[in-house]
Amino acid sequence: MENGLNLFDFLVISLYVVGLVIVGFRVGMNRDGAQDYFLAGKSLNWKTIGLSIFGTNISPMMLISSSGVAYAYGMVANNFEWLAWIFLILMAMLFLPHYLSTKVFTMPEFIQKRFGNASRDLLSWIVFIQITIGVGSVLYAGSILMGQLMDWPLWLSLLLMTLLSASFTITGGLKAVAITDAFQSVLMILACAVLTAIGLAKVGSLEALYNSVPKAHWKLFRPASDSAYPWPAIVFGYPVMAIWYWCTNQTIVQRALGAKNLREAQKGILFTGYLKILVPLIFFFPGLLCLALHPGLEDSDEAFMTMVLNYLPHGMIGLIVAMLMAALVSTVNSMLNSASTVFTLDIYQNKINAQASSKQLKKIGQIITALVALIAFFIAFGLDAVEGMNLFDLVNSIFSFLSPSLAVVFLLGILWKKATSQAAYYTLLFGNIPSIVIGICYLADWPSKDFWPHFLLIAVYLFIGLFVFMVVVSLLTQKSSLTTKFPTLSDAYASIAEKYNNSSLWWGWGILACIMISLYLTFELIV
Repeated sequence: MENGLNLFDFLVISLYVVGLVIVGFRVGMNRDGAQDYFLAGKSLNWKTIGLSIFGTNISPMMLISSSGVAYAYGMVANNFEWLAWIFLILMAMLFLPHYLSTKVFTMPEFIQKRFGNASRDLLSWIVFIQITIGVGSVLYAGSILMGQLMDWPLWLSLLLMTLLSASFTITGGLKAVAITDAFQSVLMILACAVLTAIGLAKVGSLEALYNSVPKAHWKLFRPASDSAYPWPAIVFGYPVMAIWYWCTNQTIVQRALGAKNLREAQKGILFTGYLKILVPLIFFFPGLLCLALHPGLEDSDEAFMTMVLNYLPHGMIGLIVAMLMAALVSTVNSMLNSASTVFTLDIYQNKINAQASSKQLKKIGQIITALVALIAFFIAFGLDAVEGMNLFDLVNSIFSFLSPSLAVVFLLGILWKKATSQAAYYTLLFGNIPSIVIGICYLADWPSKDFWPHFLLIAVYLFIGLFVFMVVVSLLTQKSSLTTKFPTLSDAYASIAEKYNNSSLWWGWGILACIMISLYLTFELIV
């Protein structure tokens, strides 16, 4: 793709980078303690939480591949966004009260409250490794894109993006990450909305767009025989990944843990749910618009940048590139902060130096942030050797293989009192072995590409197998299980939220549910 940037675009990009770094460093100044660094001093309001979660979820991979998927298949991948509200409800109203009532900083610490030290120790390393791999995959996706835009080699893109993402994360902690995430979310929404509006003006109208693309492109569910996104993979496979991602993922949950109180956290998550309504308009429609205006692209992943380079004026092109950098930095810095939190509190403080001072913990967190960034830099190089997959499928397949064991342990841990510590430990220990082995074979196309079902269906099979395994082991170890005092959902609410009236929140969720159901009915039955 031809480089369409000029001096004005580079000026806009430079101003953005300078502004981002200034905001990040200023917010991070004078944050000395561990709670300040890892949980933003429990000071985040609902607007910052909602925008931060939204910004963390958006990556350059999503921006580019969403348009690419829309160009090739239509609205089907929008299910990853419009179905998220179901699991955001679970996070806000079921999981989060337990997290806050137990006063934890991390997900492994929560598992200790429920299943004991052994499970925490194991989960700490699992989560730390998962996040580190995730940082590498997102860095790879974003650096590929930046290399194409700026005509840089992969190593230079990786180096610059790693340094930018890690800089104020190391110094400022969660508060710096959350504030810059919120700032970048607003930028991404506005820039993509402008691109959609300009593209729609070129097509003529919504009716013209509707008539310019295949009717199947407007359907949210494709036939079970579809090779790319069969409906069973979406309906049964996505929930496995969604429970892990939205309800137990340290990177997402940590924003809510940094809230002033439960009410602010729940409002922030609800805000994220409403922001998800916008996703197809700003991230998927550019692909459909490109199909109407430029049919026949050899690579559907070029749809987004085709629209940018052909229809935006200089300066706006620079803003879009800045937005893509924002998406990358937002996702990576969030993951870096979460990785350092897990290692520092769950591994270093819990197992190595229990007497470490608050300042010592902050220092260790900064060192680990830099180390994870370095490791992720090399992981990204390794992912460059994977062939035959687009960025959307590559990153989501990695996440789908990492999610089943954690989804099972957290779900049963919260919903089933009879789940035992031994069952949780062995599910975490043995559950990740087949997930990792199958994941490596899948990515390597071994024994063949046609041997494996869709990666989301593989996640379902792994989840079912591990669910049955944990239930059986729990029943067999009831008498010998270590007992831990764990609050019920009503106990959790009573301990932290008895003064709050949640009726307004439930009204908010009810309205959101009606909107989402109406959208699905519209696309499936009318459009």
